[in-house]
Amino acid sequence: MTGAEIRQALDRHWAAADANDFGIEHQIYQEDAVLEYPQSGERIRGRRNIQASRAAQPNKKRFDVRRILGAAELWVTEFILTYDGQPTFSVSIMEFRDGKVAREIQYFGDAFEPGPSRAQWVERMP
Repeated sequence: MTGAEIRQALDRHWAAADANDFGIEHQIYQEDAVLEYPQSGERIRGRRNIQASRAAQPNKKRFDVRRILGAAELWVTEFILTYDGQPTFSVSIMEFRDGKVAREIQYFGDAFEPGPSRAQWVERMP
């Protein structure tokens, strides 16, 4: 799979995630894919289990992809994940094997107020 084809697959994946289309969202994964959430200490094995765990979440989710970078078999997506109106800054690191995701790690960080000590060097982002 070329880099352009992987990028197209990632675009489909994130658009489907934003639309809560769990079937299309999970086509990107190998059957034996592994998903890890280091902050909660969770590891989910298998595409079907990954899909089922996400479908079981009661929250309304939105995905706003900020950028996707990658080459060969390693791709990173920076996005804002919003659960029930609460945004969380997120990063997904995906490792591909034979054109599908074999391993993904997602990191999440909540917004916080900036420290006043650096205010003179800072411009606020939307």
